[in-house]
Amino acid sequence: MKKKALISIVSNQFGEDNSEIEVVTPGEFTVCDDGFKAVYQETEISGMEGTVTRLLINDNSVSLEREGTTTSKMYFEKDKSDVSLYDTPYGTLELKIKTNELEIDLNENGGNVFIDYKMIIGDQSVQNTKLKINIKSEN
Repeated sequence: MKKKALISIVSNQFGEDNSEIEVVTPGEFTVCDDGFKAVYQETEISGMEGTVTRLLINDNSVSLEREGTTTSKMYFEKDKSDVSLYDTPYGTLELKIKTNELEIDLNENGGNVFIDYKMIIGDQSVQNTKLKINIKSEN
C-alpha cells in the first residue's frame, strides 16, 4: 500500500571538505513483498532539482536510484563494494562505493536507515559519508 510520507535525509561527508546536507521533503512510502520503497523529488538544496530518487530497501540492502537531471544507481550492503556510473549535466563519472555499516529499522509506518560508506567519484579522493534517512508515513 502506497502512503504519503515525510522523508528526511541527512548526509555528512568527511574528507578534504567536511560538509552536511539535510533535506526534508514530502514523498511516497510503499510496503512491498520484499521490503519497502520510498520515492521523492530532489530539491534545489541537494543540487539535483528535477531528479526523482527511489530507495528500495530490504532486510540487508538499500538501492538508491536517481533519474532526471542526475542519473545514478547506488547499492549498499554491509561489507560489500559497488561500482556504477553517475550521470550529471556536466558528464559521466565512475562511482565506487564500499559500505561499512548498514542499519535498517523500518515497518509499515516508516522508520530509520543508517548507512556509513566510503565513496570515490571519478579520480577524486575518498569521501567518508554517513547517510541518515528517516521516513514518517501518514496514516
